[in-house]
Amino acid sequence: MRYTRFGRTGLEVSRVSFGTFQFGGAWGEFERSDAVRLTRQAYEAGINFIDTAYAYGFGRAEQIVGEALAGPLATQRDEVVIATKGGVRVADDGTRVRDASPEWLRKGLEESLRNLGVDHTDVYLVHWPDPSVPAAETAGVVAEFIDEGKVRFPGVSNYTVAQMREFSETLSIDVVQPPYSLLRRGIEDELLPYCEQEDIGVFAYGTLAHGLLTGKYAPGAQFEGWRASSPLFQGEGFRRNSEMARELVAYAGQLGVGVSELVTAWALAHPAVQCAIVGATNPGQLEGIVGTGDLELTASQAAEVEAIAASGSPIGGPSPEGGVPE
Repeated sequence: MRYTRFGRTGLEVSRVSFGTFQFGGAWGEFERSDAVRLTRQAYEAGINFIDTAYAYGFGRAEQIVGEALAGPLATQRDEVVIATKGGVRVADDGTRVRDASPEWLRKGLEESLRNLGVDHTDVYLVHWPDPSVPAAETAGVVAEFIDEGKVRFPGVSNYTVAQMREFSETLSIDVVQPPYSLLRRGIEDELLPYCEQEDIGVFAYGTLAHGLLTGKYAPGAQFEGWRASSPLFQGEGFRRNSEMARELVAYAGQLGVGVSELVTAWALAHPAVQCAIVGATNPGQLEGIVGTGDLELTASQAAEVEAIAASGSPIGGPSPEGGVPE
């Protein structure tokens, strides 16, 4: 497993972060014991960077991480890098809403720390920008978390550069978590150059485009959870992406690697991206992601991947209000 310096935080993190979004239930049901075992196996395989969030099952995923890594978190705390997020809650009508108010962020962080069984989190990110709360208020309470020793490094997720600059007027951002894949490359224009210039740690999510880049799915496939009704898995765009993904699978085979390794390695090839978040729901998937951070593409290989992906259909981003994953 390869490791890298995570921006200006100074943290040494595995190039692959184990993502726990799937343990919140949006991808379907799972056995808690299986999730605990997978998380523990990911850490034992060398993945020292774990990504979670209060909104992933509203405490469920964090509890799994806390149970799986109870031993290392108690005796080797400095060797485990935990990132969690706050700023999404369930409204009275049952819908998910953004809430980056100081009151909710504080309540959420306290619950997150209890769920994880720790007294601090290494990275704390505001999950989504909340237009109803001034950035200074949100940044101000995160600064309080740092002063209180409950957060080491502050970050944001799903923010634009303009929103990051506004936040940074009160508190400098050390880490950002944006979506990035062959089908979603908008951050290359402004956000990644900004992060590279400011030495902000970047760990990207969605590098497999919610499974669209794995080559597993063809028109007519049946889905569970949010994908069953998502337009990303229907129509002409889905057909194009299915065909393109099969070409990626064939090219990965020529290189002797899996397609998930290939497309994640492409994302990690960008000089501003230190880490990619990849999840798993079974041991086979976990085995496939452990070596992902070790693969380095040549310039010609990366160019070939981009040429293949050019025939696909770009995707946009879902939101927490819709109940679908980032």
